[in-house]
Amino acid sequence: MTVAGALILLAVAVVFDRQISLFAQSWPDSVQSAMTEVTRYGQSDWILYPAAVLYVLTALVALFVRWRLMRTLLWQFAALYAFIFAGIAVPGLFTNLVKRLVGRGRPVHFTDTGLLGLHWNFADWTYQSFPSGHATTAFALAAVIGFVSERWFYPALGLAVVIGISRVSLGVHYPSDVIAGAIVGLIGAYAVRIWFARRGWLFRRDVSGRIHSRPMSSLKRYLTLKRRGIARAPLPNRP
Repeated sequence: MTVAGALILLAVAVVFDRQISLFAQSWPDSVQSAMTEVTRYGQSDWILYPAAVLYVLTALVALFVRWRLMRTLLWQFAALYAFIFAGIAVPGLFTNLVKRLVGRGRPVHFTDTGLLGLHWNFADWTYQSFPSGHATTAFALAAVIGFVSERWFYPALGLAVVIGISRVSLGVHYPSDVIAGAIVGLIGAYAVRIWFARRGWLFRRDVSGRIHSRPMSSLKRYLTLKRRGIARAPLPNRP
């Protein structure tokens, strides 16, 4: 039902793509300046690079740590960084491939190719409008955050919506591009979570089949020992 509703919304957006696009692009310069700033958060590099580096460093340290509690804790954090990376990268990669295969012209090409002008290509970014990569990243990030910490889902979702609006107001996407990107981002992050849950990484399934994030039990244990002043200190010349 949710997927059907999303597809209906996408179809309706196509009908009003041109009108909404022109309306958004006519907003005052002060609004457009704010949109220029917020749209940058739809880029994936500021998420993927730190997540990849943190995963590699954490995993490497975990390989050499001999204290079992700390080693388990490090692997739990490594799984978190891996999920953040995969949850953003997988839907993003899918979008980057699809937008090149579809080759929809961006709003700047409307007078030349119309609303659905297609030009299959792998080079010209002005014909890579559908789906929106920024929207994919923003909504995938919102889903990833929500899967790890539910309380932060709606603030992240709000930011994703604003990022999506910014893509329309700046004239680089139609509303349907943004909606399609949002669908890919949410479904992609959900698929990655299922894949992790099947392997018991960061998530688990209960008896009813619902997926839940695993508690950071090692972190809680370590903090408890630290408060009691009995946390193990590293031995000389050993991790």
